[in-house]
Amino acid sequence: MALPWLGLLDVALDITNLALGRAPRRRTADSALTVDGRTPAPLDAQLAGVVVAALKEAFDRDASRLEREREQVERERAQAERTLRLELLRQAGEREIGRLRLLAGVAFGSLGGTLVLLVRASGASVGARVLLAGGWLFLLATLALSFAAQSRVSQVMARATEGPGVAPEDLAAGGGLPWLMAIGLVAIVVACLVK
Repeated sequence: MALPWLGLLDVALDITNLALGRAPRRRTADSALTVDGRTPAPLDAQLAGVVVAALKEAFDRDASRLEREREQVERERAQAERTLRLELLRQAGEREIGRLRLLAGVAFGSLGGTLVLLVRASGASVGARVLLAGGWLFLLATLALSFAAQSRVSQVMARATEGPGVAPEDLAAGGGLPWLMAIGLVAIVVACLVK
C-alpha cells in the first residue's frame, strides 16, 4: 500500500505553521490548482494534462500486463491439469495391461501344465475327457480375450494422448476374464478327480 506522501508533507507543514504561531493553510478544490493565489498558466494546465495522460497510459499498460500474466497463469494451470490427467490415465492403462498380462500368463501356464493331464487322460472316462476339453476351451478363451483386451487398452491410451474425452473407466477391459479362467481351472481339477 502506497503512503500518501504529499498529504503527509502538508500535515507536516501545517504542524510547523502552528508551532510558529501562524494560521494553518486552508485548502479548497480551487487552491490545489493555484500557485501563490494566482490561477495556473495555460502551460501549467497543459503540463498537468500531459502528466495525467502519462499516468493513465502507465496504469493501462500495467493493467494489460497483469491481464496477460493472468492468462498465462491460466494456460499453464490448464496445461498442468491436462498433463496430470494424461499421467493418471497412463498409469491406469499400464496397471490394466499388467493385470491382463498376468491373466494371460496364468492361462498359458495352466494350459501348459494340463498337457501332462492330457497324456494321463487317454485312459480316463469320457466325462473326464469332456471336462478336460471344456477346461482347455475356457483357458483358451481367457487367453484370446486377454490379448484382445490388451489391444483395446493400448488403443484407448493412444487415443487419450491425441485429445480429451477418455476417462480411466474406458480402460477397464476384461472384467470377466478371471471368471473364465476360474471356470476352466475348476473343470480341469474336476476332470483330474473324476478319472
